[in-house]
Amino acid sequence: MSWLQTQPFHVMAKPAGAACNLDCSYCFYLEKSALYETNGPTRMSPERLEMFIREYIQSQNTETITFAWQGGEPTLMGVDFFRQAVTLQQRYANGHKIENSLQTNGTRLNDEWCSFLAETHFLVGISIDGPKPYHDRFRLTRSGAGSFDDVMRGLSCLRKHNVEFNTMTCVHRGNENAGREVYRFLRKNGSRYMQFIPIVERIPAEAGSCKHGLKLAAPGDEEAAVTTWSVSPKGHGRFLSDVFDEWKKKDVGRYFVRDFDCALGNWLNMGSSMCTHAETCGRALALEHDGYVYSCDHYVYPEYRLGRLGESPLSSMVDLPQQKTFGETKKTELCTKCNSCHYRFACGGDCPKHRFVEQAGEPHKLSYLCPGYMHFFSHIKPTMEKMANEWRKNH
Repeated sequence: MSWLQTQPFHVMAKPAGAACNLDCSYCFYLEKSALYETNGPTRMSPERLEMFIREYIQSQNTETITFAWQGGEPTLMGVDFFRQAVTLQQRYANGHKIENSLQTNGTRLNDEWCSFLAETHFLVGISIDGPKPYHDRFRLTRSGAGSFDDVMRGLSCLRKHNVEFNTMTCVHRGNENAGREVYRFLRKNGSRYMQFIPIVERIPAEAGSCKHGLKLAAPGDEEAAVTTWSVSPKGHGRFLSDVFDEWKKKDVGRYFVRDFDCALGNWLNMGSSMCTHAETCGRALALEHDGYVYSCDHYVYPEYRLGRLGESPLSSMVDLPQQKTFGETKKTELCTKCNSCHYRFACGGDCPKHRFVEQAGEPHKLSYLCPGYMHFFSHIKPTMEKMANEWRKNH
C-alpha cells in the first residue's frame, strides 16, 4: 500500500450542487450549474447519498470521520435528507465515531431545523460578513434585498436550541477596513470559532472568453482582471492584522481564529491546518450532487474531474496520479520570490488559485495576496514566536 493510500482525506459534499436561495454578488459557485448535465437531476439522489456515505466511511482509517455538507445551500435538501444521511451513517459506521458539519447561509433555519441539528450534534457554520452594512453589501436575496436580518434570525434560532456553531466571514472590498468591528460583532453574537475567507475572483478582459461558458476566470486563465468586489492584497493583510490585535488583548484561548491557529502550528513546525498555507494539498476533494468528484472545491471544472461515484471507488480517486501531481505542484511550482521568502514556512505560497501575478522571466506566478500576507506575518511574528516558546515550555 502506498503512502498516499494510508493517509486520511476529506470530501466536501454538495448535495444541492450550486443551487442557492441567495444571489450573493461575489459567489464563485452559483454559475457552476452551467457545468451540469442539463437533463439530469439537480439534487443528490437517495441512492447516491447511500453510496457516498458507505464508501467514505469504508475508505477512512481514522477513529473519527467527519462529513462536511456545503453548497450552494445544503438546507435546500430539506431536513429529511439529512435525517436519512444520519441513519445511513449509523448503519455503516462500523465502530467509527461519525461527526457532521453543515455550512449554511442561515436564512432557512427554523425550529425544525435547529431541533434536528441539536439532537444530532451537527456543527453548523454560518456565513456572515459582519454587521449589516458589510454583510448586505454583497450577500443579497434573489430580489436584490439584503439577507442580514434573515441570517440573524437563523443565528438566534441556533442559540435558542443550543446548536454548536462557528462563523465563516468573507473578506471583500466592502469590509476589508473593518477587521476590528467585524471581529467584535462576531464575538458579541456568540461565535467562538471564526474563519475569514478572502474573496479573490477575476473576469477576463474579453467577454465570453472564459472556459466552459462561465463568467469568472478559472485558475490559470490569462488576461483576466480582478473583480471590483475582491479584497485588495493589502486590505486582506490589514484585516487579519486588525483582528489579531483585537484578539490577542484578552481572547487568546477563549476565542479561536483559524488563521491564527494555523500560523501557530507553522511556527511550531507542526504543519498547517489550512490547505491554503500547507506545503502541498490534494487531500480535500469536492463531491457534486451528480456524483462527480473534483480535485478541490475551487477547481470544479471538467478538466479536474477525478471520477464519478458508482463508476470508480472514492478511495481510488484521491490517489490517482493526476491528483497526486495536483497536490504536489503547490510546492514545486513556486516562483523565486516565494522560494526565497522567509515567511514561506507560514504561507506555503498561498492557494494556487490565487497565483496569477506574473514574475519577469519566470514560468511560475506569485499569489495576488502576497503583499497582504507579508504584512500579516511580519505583524504577528513577535507574538507567534512568544506563543511558540510558551507552548514548548508546556505553558
